[in-house]
Amino acid sequence: MDKSKIAELIQNHQTFFASGRTRELSFRLEQLRVLRKAIIHHETAIFEALKQDLGKPPFEAYGGDVAIVINEIDHALKHIRRWAKPGQAWMPLAYFPSRSAVVAEPYGVALIIGPWNFPFQLLFGPLVGAIAAGNCALLKPPIAAPNSARLIAKIVSDNFDPTYISLVEGGAETGQMLLEEKFDYIFFTGGPATGRLVMQAAARHLTPVTLELGGKNPCIVDADTHLATTARRIVWGKFFNTGQSCVAVDHLLVDKRIKRRLLDLIVKYVNEFYGADPAQSPDYGRIVNDAHFERLSRLLGQGTIIAGGQVDRATRYIAPTIIDNIKGREPVMEDEIFGPLLPVIEYGDLTEAIAVVNSRPKPLALYFFSRDKKKQELVLSKTSSGGGCINDTTIHETARLPFGGVGESGLGKYHGKASFDTFSHVRSIVKSGFLFDVPLRYPPYKDHLKWLKRFC
Repeated sequence: MDKSKIAELIQNHQTFFASGRTRELSFRLEQLRVLRKAIIHHETAIFEALKQDLGKPPFEAYGGDVAIVINEIDHALKHIRRWAKPGQAWMPLAYFPSRSAVVAEPYGVALIIGPWNFPFQLLFGPLVGAIAAGNCALLKPPIAAPNSARLIAKIVSDNFDPTYISLVEGGAETGQMLLEEKFDYIFFTGGPATGRLVMQAAARHLTPVTLELGGKNPCIVDADTHLATTARRIVWGKFFNTGQSCVAVDHLLVDKRIKRRLLDLIVKYVNEFYGADPAQSPDYGRIVNDAHFERLSRLLGQGTIIAGGQVDRATRYIAPTIIDNIKGREPVMEDEIFGPLLPVIEYGDLTEAIAVVNSRPKPLALYFFSRDKKKQELVLSKTSSGGGCINDTTIHETARLPFGGVGESGLGKYHGKASFDTFSHVRSIVKSGFLFDVPLRYPPYKDHLKWLKRFC
């Protein structure tokens, strides 16, 4: 799509927004129901597209892409009237009889750029917030998941007025053309490098942004933990979607006293979940494309591989791989792994593990396993992350908690009411009447100061 066509799409959205239809609650509710019905209707097709793009089993396709969006829609349908209702705030007595109101109003036309790892959830999820808040939206699906992108385009074109919600397909060049245009809000999910480019482009127009990025999510394991459950939850949180998740466990920091037992259990559960040969498992996916396969393959020659390590370029298969004896300076520890490789670093004292976490940029998620509540509080008070779990992994993303990063892992939050708030400008209004006018604020001030201190 050329630049003039993109400009035309944006102009059409601006015209539709100016009509005022998106501000009507009845319209927003109707459009959310349309999206819900369309996703359910295409559920089987969504499963197939995700299978083709990422090798996702239906369970992961439903849990990671479909269910989260449906739950977001249902939550918005239930609460949108309350979210959109104007609120009141305190006014100083000196300005009596003025009244204040806090009104959530839509920004206008939002650009939503989605990634390839959860292409439906991470494009339609933010769209729920944009619709609920009363915006128009232009969507850009990921080129790296072509089957999903085509299906998303079909769902959008078949169900929405193109002047209200439209979609542009394409790669980096198309993304660059979109970012050269002026939007009222930009919501981007992807890597930190591209996130910086998005923020730079938005700064030219002073456009507000949400950046959902990622990072090297650490998982600290204390000696005082339930080892079997810990291992099981780590394996699930690491290898769900073949590790291609922004909230996946990136690496382990394990108390050296229990490291061997924990790793033995992790290997046990990898075998229980995916069998002796995960390449034959219907529940284990594939790497999204050749470039990511090659990147991950280059990270295998480090430390000691105690399980996995097998690869197959023809099918982009990389086995669930556990890498022990990592010191923290190897290439596998430089950037977010975003794949099925699990490096393991041992520590002797919990303060050492905390120091490792704090030596790196703030992660999107932090996980800590321990029965000791004082240690739980210590880890939470001495570290910073976008979110995380105590004694579990990744499930905070599926809750209706505000979800997002901090520092290099992101900017802004969404999910639940946070999605509505993200796509809403909070407008503060004061309404004054003419029945009475307090003279206190007007010159000459004389002895007004003592009264001002009393009434303000």
